[in-house]
Amino acid sequence: MSILEYILLILAGLASGFINVIAGGGSLLTLPLMIFLGVPSVVANASNRVAILAQNIVSVSNFKKNKVLSGMYPVYLGVSALFGAIIGAYIAVDIPEKLLNKILSIVMVIVGVLILTSPTFKADQKERLDFKNRFIGVIVFFFVGIYGGFLQAGIGFVMILSLVKINRFSLLKTNAIKVTVALIYTISALAVFIWQDVVDWNVGLTVAVGSATGGWLGSHFSIKKGDVWIKRFLLVAIVVMAIKLWLF
Repeated sequence: MSILEYILLILAGLASGFINVIAGGGSLLTLPLMIFLGVPSVVANASNRVAILAQNIVSVSNFKKNKVLSGMYPVYLGVSALFGAIIGAYIAVDIPEKLLNKILSIVMVIVGVLILTSPTFKADQKERLDFKNRFIGVIVFFFVGIYGGFLQAGIGFVMILSLVKINRFSLLKTNAIKVTVALIYTISALAVFIWQDVVDWNVGLTVAVGSATGGWLGSHFSIKKGDVWIKRFLLVAIVVMAIKLWLF
């Protein structure tokens, strides 16, 4: 790769890491760029997990340092998603490249509809952490993990919608739990991709440099600005992603 391509990958990773932590959809920037630069779809999908892992290690550390995360519920969700991600990753490895490209296009449209129809989030909601809602969350996140293991793109929006709908967390806490879950299930998904030898470490580590920086910036922004600014950024991300998905 040329120096310009390395720079593009780092910048895409930076933007992706920031967007993923605050809202979601950052992989809709990195995946198409990798494919545009000639990386096969399956390899791009696998290599992107290296960046996702780096991004989430940094952001989870920052959230824990600032005491946004507490309790074991995020871990339960993450473990449930981890088992789902193993299934999803194996599906991604075995699927033909042309079919994966078509699925990626369809998923982009579905994510666009999903984020356009997202509910209005309220910062003053009372959290629902009774056994029923915790159990529902664990079951739902198993299927979230399948999608996340198969294709990372747009998973952040799905997790935000799930956590707000099921448990009524604030957006700040939702983001902290979201990256914790993503960190846990990404480990299993990446392990499968490594086992199947479909990771391009040169590309993955290059994007990871930007993603780790973006993850730190995104978590710092979330903690400093709180729900009001997170909601504003989320709404902007929804509009921008919707326009990108429908028009480009």
